[in-house]
Amino acid sequence: MSAVSETIVREYFELHGFFVRQQRKYVAPSKREDDDIDFFVMNPRYEISTEPLPFILGSRDLPSISRAVVVVKGWHTETFSPAVLAHAPEIFRFVQPEVFKQAEKAIGEGGPVTKILVVPALPNSVEARDQSIELLRAKGIDAVIPFHSMLSDLVNYTETNRNYQKSDLLQIIRILKNYDFFKEPQLELFKEKRKKR
Repeated sequence: MSAVSETIVREYFELHGFFVRQQRKYVAPSKREDDDIDFFVMNPRYEISTEPLPFILGSRDLPSISRAVVVVKGWHTETFSPAVLAHAPEIFRFVQPEVFKQAEKAIGEGGPVTKILVVPALPNSVEARDQSIELLRAKGIDAVIPFHSMLSDLVNYTETNRNYQKSDLLQIIRILKNYDFFKEPQLELFKEKRKKR
């Protein structure tokens, strides 16, 4: 997993008030990178919800997650279609009982542990998307978060008049916003355009 994908996921969960712990900062030569969980996240402001957690998570769903193990698949050119999932069994290693038991020990006590997979995208067609979701659920994954949702939140959160000195990612987003590299949402048809400098 690239450091950029990892940084995006960390910033996203921290933006929403989670404590984020990385499994390890190195890759042992004897292990494959995909064998382990990338992050443990804990929500200190966990809210019990009567609604079931949706499979495709958005920001409004995060308060009802107490603790989670997160695996990031930053294959930004791939769509997680049924064909890709069928030919990539390494995606599901983190939900195997022996790996997950170790994860539960590492994350500690305090509520249910959600298994989250961060994906580049799910298929656009309803039928293919439903097949992908069904396959992911059958393998034991509780939820997915698309990178698009994470990046959208980070872009919306970042202000051009703030200095994000401790975050290279947020600082880059701030600079890009300052120079009008992000398009306004299409629903804001009548918003005044920013004056060019």
